[in-house]
Amino acid sequence: MPDFRALISSKKPVLIDFFAEWCGPCKTLSPILKEIANEMSEEVRVIKIDIDKNPTLASKLNVRSVPTLMIYKEESLLWRQSGVVPKAQLRKALNEFK
Repeated sequence: MPDFRALISSKKPVLIDFFAEWCGPCKTLSPILKEIANEMSEEVRVIKIDIDKNPTLASKLNVRSVPTLMIYKEESLLWRQSGVVPKAQLRKALNEFK
């Protein structure tokens, strides 16, 4: 995994999806995140992180369930939510931090 700090230091919001391949709700959320990534590609960056491949990072960030979504901007955590989040709610959260 590339340096996490480098990933979250962007001046535009970075939406991080902590997921697992075996997670049913993660599979429900995946197409929503793809739509967000396509529709808001100029304003935000979407990154998916598999907790099974990155257990140390998941533990460090206190990810206890999947999916867990976080929005970072310039290394600051601005928003965090676990579970499937509706597209409209995600867009609203991202628009707040543009």
